[in-house]
Amino acid sequence: MINKNIKEKLLERLKKIFSNRKRVIIIILIILTSLIGWWVTLANKDEKVELKTTQVERGMIISSVSVSGQVLSVNVMSANTQASGIVKEVYVKNGDYVNKGDKILKIELDFQGEQKNTQAWSSYLSAKNSLESAKATQYSLQAEMFGKWDSFKELAESDEYKDTNSDSRNLPEFHIPEKEWLSAEAKYKNQGEVIVQSKMAMSSAWLTYVQTSPIITAPMDGVITSLMYIEGMSIGSLDTGSSTSNQKVATIRTEGMPIVTVNLSEIDVSRVEIGQKATVILDSIPNKTFTGKVMGVDRIGQVDSGVTQYPAIIELDSSAEQILPNMAVTVSITIERKNDVLMVPSGVIQSQGDENYVSVLMGNKQESVLVEIGLSSDTQTEIVSGLSEGDLVVNGSVSSAGSQQNGTSPFGGGVGGIMRIAH
Repeated sequence: MINKNIKEKLLERLKKIFSNRKRVIIIILIILTSLIGWWVTLANKDEKVELKTTQVERGMIISSVSVSGQVLSVNVMSANTQASGIVKEVYVKNGDYVNKGDKILKIELDFQGEQKNTQAWSSYLSAKNSLESAKATQYSLQAEMFGKWDSFKELAESDEYKDTNSDSRNLPEFHIPEKEWLSAEAKYKNQGEVIVQSKMAMSSAWLTYVQTSPIITAPMDGVITSLMYIEGMSIGSLDTGSSTSNQKVATIRTEGMPIVTVNLSEIDVSRVEIGQKATVILDSIPNKTFTGKVMGVDRIGQVDSGVTQYPAIIELDSSAEQILPNMAVTVSITIERKNDVLMVPSGVIQSQGDENYVSVLMGNKQESVLVEIGLSSDTQTEIVSGLSEGDLVVNGSVSSAGSQQNGTSPFGGGVGGIMRIAH
């Protein structure tokens, strides 16, 4: 019985202890919640919002189209050959000036090279003989034509046919000599076209022979560049079926301005016109900008992977030795330029339907102002009406907090202590 009473007293005491502990925990939670609310309120009260503004100012605004492209292979011509063999002698070096027909190098032909050269010479002689034969035929046709003309002329001037109104001129005896003369004249004229064709065939055969010749010459006046052969090197061409590919020996560069090509989008092509100015930057030539102008725009376009692009060519106003074919370029084409206009950063323009607004700082208040905009560049927009020079437009804001907004708990280390007590 005594043990039972002791147990009941112990249970009763434990219940009181746990009941008091529960009250303490609830009180601590209420205090914590109140302190957190006070800290957040104080932090928000101390936070300040500063507006970033910029002045409306006058200046020059340029609307442009930015595109990328590459340098074309212009003002250059390749000296090619279809000969094959070993380079025996080199007559020039890179940087030398040559005239058309000057020797560049000599090849000691191998068997294949000699065979091609002989065949080309044979074709040239055959074409030359064809031309001479065509000329001889023309002489015969000319003599025949003159003979027919004399016969018809003698008949037409005879007493029987002298009168142009005579019925005798309607007889076959008169018309047959006339038609024979006209036929002979037509054959003579047609033979002239045959001679022209024969000349072209002979010229083609000669050029083929030159391509297979062991002596490679300059195709035009200019400066030798990209000469990649020295004595002892092998040179040759690859037969591909019935055709033979050319082997480039050197490049000859002439005087002239570089030309670049760019691809315009569907949106930009309607804005670009011939004669517009452009600035060109080459990745390979840092810290230097070239100028030029648009010389042509292909408005038919090309479709690649479902995307339509419109090629345009731009001629530079100056050249440089560092500019080489196929180099990458970035081009900015000037569409329109205006001086002494009001302008603001493009980012401050807010559009609502067809209307445009700008947030303006008037005193300490921020107000939305309706504006009319004009020309735009990549960073600036022209203001036609709605603002004045010197107005402050809002282009952002910065929030600054007081000393309480420094990321430190207002409870210091006490919170941990309180929590430990509660534990």
